[in-house]
Amino acid sequence: MSIEVHAITKRYRYNGVTLPAPPGLSDLEVRDLHSALYPELISADIVAGEVAGGIQEITFHRAVGTKG
Repeated sequence: MSIEVHAITKRYRYNGVTLPAPPGLSDLEVRDLHSALYPELISADIVAGEVAGGIQEITFHRAVGTKG
């Protein structure tokens, strides 16, 4: 029995837009990188999807709540 190693590509999405990400960054670092353009990402949740075809889709969901 041998072990096979396959590379997984991560695709980051927010609000229907695919966000580019430099290789080697963690999910939190990608979120922080794009928070300059999308300030609501600062408090967004990170949801990792299943791996399909060597691609894992990471989605940022806005935290919705009430103030006070």
